Amino acid sequence: MTTTPRPPRTLREAWIALAGLSAVFLFEMLDNSILNVALPTIGRELDATTTGLQWVTGAYSVAFGGMMLLFGAVADRFGRRRVMLIGLVILGLASLATLFVTTTEQLIAVRAVMGIAAAMTTPGSMALAFRLFGNDDLRVRAITVISTAGLVGLAVGPTAGGLALAVVPWQVLLLINVPIAALAFVGIRAGIAADDPADRHHDPIDIWGAVLGTSAIVLALVTPTLFVNAGTGSWMPWAGTAATVAAGVGFVLRERTARTPLLDLRLLALPLVSSGLAYKAAAGLAIAGLSYLVTLQLQFAWGWPPAAAAVAMLPQVVVLLASGRFVGPFVQKFGLDRAAFVSSAAVVLGLAVFGLFGRFGYGYILFALVLVAIGMRVVGVVAGTNVLKGLPESRTSMGAALVDTSSELATAIGIAATGTLLAALFTGSIASTDWSASQMGQFETAVTIAGLTLTALAAALVAVGLLRSRDGVREHGNEAVVTTAD
Repeated sequence: MTTTPRPPRTLREAWIALAGLSAVFLFEMLDNSILNVALPTIGRELDATTTGLQWVTGAYSVAFGGMMLLFGAVADRFGRRRVMLIGLVILGLASLATLFVTTTEQLIAVRAVMGIAAAMTTPGSMALAFRLFGNDDLRVRAITVISTAGLVGLAVGPTAGGLALAVVPWQVLLLINVPIAALAFVGIRAGIAADDPADRHHDPIDIWGAVLGTSAIVLALVTPTLFVNAGTGSWMPWAGTAATVAAGVGFVLRERTARTPLLDLRLLALPLVSSGLAYKAAAGLAIAGLSYLVTLQLQFAWGWPPAAAAVAMLPQVVVLLASGRFVGPFVQKFGLDRAAFVSSAAVVLGLAVFGLFGRFGYGYILFALVLVAIGMRVVGVVAGTNVLKGLPESRTSMGAALVDTSSELATAIGIAATGTLLAALFTGSIASTDWSASQMGQFETAVTIAGLTLTALAAALVAVGLLRSRDGVREHGNEAVVTTAD
């Protein structure tokens, strides 16, 4: 007879597991940030086109976002720990394959495989962290520790990559994933017990649902790129939009009628689940739109060099890193429900400040960046915790996948909406260095409209989150979080 291991009573007791799970998030955030700085070098060495370079990063995001729901379902059925360990092995092998890349197409293929590996590992890290502990306080603090590791990767990636390129080939920037994957494998293998078969979901996987769901997500992530590259006058982005809608409708119809659906749509109607997803989507929409618009504002409209623009974005990274210690006390004081609403509202307010006042000086942009960073630091933890808390034990990997998928889709929508509005309202080449007074006015108008449009969309999502969370409070209670010392 087997006995269930006692849940850790402090974070220190679970340090091996947390080290492994933190390494997973470190990989996710470090990977793209460290690679972006090498794109010019990769373009020269592999003779890559602009579109080819775009897909060096895009292939990873599309594979990652498109496969998360499928692997969330697989993990809930075959074991979250097992799927994550397999994904880490694939990640290490794909990173090693970079040594043999000689063409852009080969690198794109490697990046796609790495995206699949990320889809196998990233959602599971949140699910395993949630299930590792027995109370909300430790869960919030554990997810805060894990997300901090990812933010460190995001912060140091560009600087470390730029310094490394001065002395080593660009392939080294991807080979760094190998020791990170090894650390994650060891930590998870040694620190987390195998899934209890009784906690797994035992229904067969809905293959048609997986095909339609993956197609809908991939098309939703690819279509914004078509709008940016081909423009609104081309048939391609509109065909992509139609295909996205068709695949999405087909997925919903399939899941409503399948005996064992990939995603039981009734789960999305659970109050805490729909609330957490709405908050997370609002934050993803805001951060994607703000980052994109601020970059254009600083470099194109104000003529700042890339280095100065990067420095201007640093306050946001500093706030993200420094505010981690306050997440736990904040959640303890206000509870998960209020913390999710307040943090999401701060993100939306920051986006509104930029939309209304960003054109008048960097001080307003700085204030917007700080507001969004403060909100993001909290909502990333509490929204995911609420989703997992509101789901059955056998669906936590799917819940984590839903959280990441909602953020990825919101990011794509934010970029698509912003790019489409700019393309529609700005005449001429936005990359030219000699804007006329008319073009400057068009750009400022476009940025204001885009910022306020995204603000309205994000605010609507926060309103949905608030309404659904009230139902969740009545159903689950907004119980106090008990602090446990490390």
